[in-house]
Amino acid sequence: MKPGAISRALLLVALAVIPAAGEAVLFRDKISWRSRIPASEIVDLDLVRSWGPAVMWIDARPEDQYQKDHIPGAIALNEDRWNELLPQFLGQWAPDRKVVVYCSTQSCNLAGDVARRLRDEVQLKQVFVLEGGWEEWQKRKK
Repeated sequence: MKPGAISRALLLVALAVIPAAGEAVLFRDKISWRSRIPASEIVDLDLVRSWGPAVMWIDARPEDQYQKDHIPGAIALNEDRWNELLPQFLGQWAPDRKVVVYCSTQSCNLAGDVARRLRDEVQLKQVFVLEGGWEEWQKRKK
């Protein structure tokens, strides 16, 4: 490789790193790998299991994934079919029940979106998101 090509490549790398570093500093509070869900609304599987039958499971994954397999007793409620599925959910919900929403994995945003809508639009208070989602359930199901 020619010395001129190496210096041009290093210059291009430097030009790419400078804006990336600036963005990381300026937008550090909005980094995409951070959960958009407040920690107080995320629950782990052990805690949910300790609640016993007071839990109402909501599967926020797409319909085909729900049909393939889901947590026993879970109700499908997702963004795609929200208006169609919400009445089914409300028909089974009771004020003394805690609602736990899950989607595929920890990084999946579907559960957080459904949980937010249940809190904001339906005015439910006890709505949580399962940490690790379906993937965690699969690893630890008994």
